[in-house]
Amino acid sequence: MSITAEDRAKTVEDYQKAKGDTGSPEVQIALLTQRINHLTEHFKVNAKDNHSRRGLLKMVSRRRKMLDYVKRSDVDRYRKVIESLGLRK
Repeated sequence: MSITAEDRAKTVEDYQKAKGDTGSPEVQIALLTQRINHLTEHFKVNAKDNHSRRGLLKMVSRRRKMLDYVKRSDVDRYRKVIESLGLRK
């Protein structure tokens, strides 16, 4: 089961900078993190699903690139996103 529209809207609302903002790096990173967490749960049940694992690795790479961009442009925003999503433990 994929992520519902309500969950997606809630995530966008939590991380948007201004009303209607869906494309900022923070929002995109939060949405990718949500999808990555969902797929991680999927792999606990379906360990041999290698086709989906490839998609997961692509999403992780895309999120890493966006995090690098945010870190390069504004370190405070980077720290805020990392802390709110609970990424770097």
